[in-house]
Amino acid sequence: MKKRRIGSSDLYVSELGLGCMSIGTNPANAQVIIEAALEEGINYFDTADLYDFGENEKLVGQSLKNVREQVVIATKAGNRWNEQKDSWSWDPSKKYIKEAVKDSLNRLATDYIDLYQLHGGTIDDPIDETIEAFEELKKEGLIRHYGISSIRPNVIREYAARSSIVSVMMQYSILDRRPEEEALPLLDKNGISTVTRGPLAKGLLSNKMLDKASQSVEEKGYLDYSYSELAETIQSIREKLSGDRSMTEIAFQYNLANPAVSSIVAGASRVEQVRENAKAARANRLTEEELAVIKTLTKQNTYKQHR
Repeated sequence: MKKRRIGSSDLYVSELGLGCMSIGTNPANAQVIIEAALEEGINYFDTADLYDFGENEKLVGQSLKNVREQVVIATKAGNRWNEQKDSWSWDPSKKYIKEAVKDSLNRLATDYIDLYQLHGGTIDDPIDETIEAFEELKKEGLIRHYGISSIRPNVIREYAARSSIVSVMMQYSILDRRPEEEALPLLDKNGISTVTRGPLAKGLLSNKMLDKASQSVEEKGYLDYSYSELAETIQSIREKLSGDRSMTEIAFQYNLANPAVSSIVAGASRVEQVRENAKAARANRLTEEELAVIKTLTKQNTYKQHR
């Protein structure tokens, strides 16, 4: 599988990364999924301290311990569980981040984290203090690089201007083109990579298409789309794109066509999903004509807040 560089860093990641949140809590099953990802050429694994109260990090670390030097492990911090573990609070303070990284390192059973990400962020955060925490962690050798996970244009602007982030993780898909308005051009201009999540738009762009629609989507639609508009749009894309491309392939290749995107992070709860996603990521790139058709058929969504 092809690799792309993350920002100006020395991290080269597979165009498809494994979103580890969906690997479950069964160690044997998690191991099989991660091994399948490795077999498919995936070297980028994304987790977070929030997932399964930290158990996800443990499974990822255990599954990758024998290939640690050959993979890129990304995790996140900023959300802290309460004692009852039934809710969490946001804490981007320097003190908390420097505590959280040690816990993540212990769970991952590694001496360093390749990409440490702030798991959210608001414009009211102590941004300079947060940046200082990540910079100190770099100097201490506990992390190699850092980034943020955010869809908020106002937050992204601040970190792009004030920090040395190498990446921003954000939701992006054919049905959610909001990042195209400002974030993707801004990041590309500043040499900061985008790692995309949600490329299949809650399964609507998978090969099962509307069969994967939740009751909420059926009733309320998805972003700017009503359910009837979703049905029409997805069917039109399926009909008008030539060849035998799967919907998953079309969705992944649309993301990879943007120059700001380094990798797509997609989850998988079964080995078959890993194989299918890898095949889609390795497929032929969309042509300019195909991209134009998709953009004509879909909406240029805009953020209604967080400007």
